[in-house]
Amino acid sequence: MSNSPLSLSNVSKSFAGKPAVQGASFTVNPGEIVGFLGPNGAGKTTTLRMALGLIDPDEGDVKLFGETPGEQAFGRIGFLPEERGLYKKQTAREAIAHMARLNGVKGREAFKLADDMLDKYGLGDAKRKKNKDMSKGMAQKVQLLSAIAHNPEFYILDEPFSGLDPVNQQVLEGIVREISQGGNTIIFSTHVMEHAERLCDRIILMSGGRVVFDGSTESALDKAPRRMVLSSESGGLTEIVTPFAKSVEQREDGALQLVLKDDAKAHVILEECVTKKVKLTRFEPKAPTLHEAFVELVGADVTAQMDLDAQEALS
Repeated sequence: MSNSPLSLSNVSKSFAGKPAVQGASFTVNPGEIVGFLGPNGAGKTTTLRMALGLIDPDEGDVKLFGETPGEQAFGRIGFLPEERGLYKKQTAREAIAHMARLNGVKGREAFKLADDMLDKYGLGDAKRKKNKDMSKGMAQKVQLLSAIAHNPEFYILDEPFSGLDPVNQQVLEGIVREISQGGNTIIFSTHVMEHAERLCDRIILMSGGRVVFDGSTESALDKAPRRMVLSSESGGLTEIVTPFAKSVEQREDGALQLVLKDDAKAHVILEECVTKKVKLTRFEPKAPTLHEAFVELVGADVTAQMDLDAQEALS
């Protein structure tokens, strides 16, 4: 039996003849935090549903803990679906205890677990508050706690940050880190690349139903263009830096922004400026971002759509 919580091999799925996922292959390894990225319609949710056995692939093979997804995985997985939903007349503690019982936790123990989790994550005052009376952010946190209360091995979180304000997004990031520190495995889909950049060991990027990148966060960042910002009190800076740059742009503040050639070295540019006696007032290599990396990987249009999706998720 495989030790991998999840493995997909050449998985495809179409709806009404329209491909949603095409030949997707990847493996989620034990203990990883994997960011599953892509714009709306990229195939992320369909892929996660196939991973759980909620829908069957048209082609390919899905293995959950080394087996075809099924009842044997109950209790080992915590799933937060993209579609939020709690029983409106249940209280917060009832909602968490209910999901814990469905995943094998006994009755009284499930309620104690629910109370402990609500206290731990600052929702103790909401224990007996009905879900229909909660704010959107509070209800989302209750649903997340419902998904993780039984302490599963593998967490599948579909757009967990969607609809949360920045403060609650930070709280959720803390929960994800805490889960990971316990040695558990997490895959979460998101439109917001900053979450993936801060949290993930590995990035899987989908576009048009296909996996277009699968690798470490560092290797994804290596795909981004290297940039640098320089300014000088004296003239001649443009002539000096142009041989090292793919492009040179003058910013509104008068500084030059460079996209460096692949073989350009920052220290060589600095040495050249010193040799030519150019008085630099700014010499700032810019750290690459996942946003820039994805522009390189999938193009500006797709990345712009991801930005729009992220803005809508916050609204």
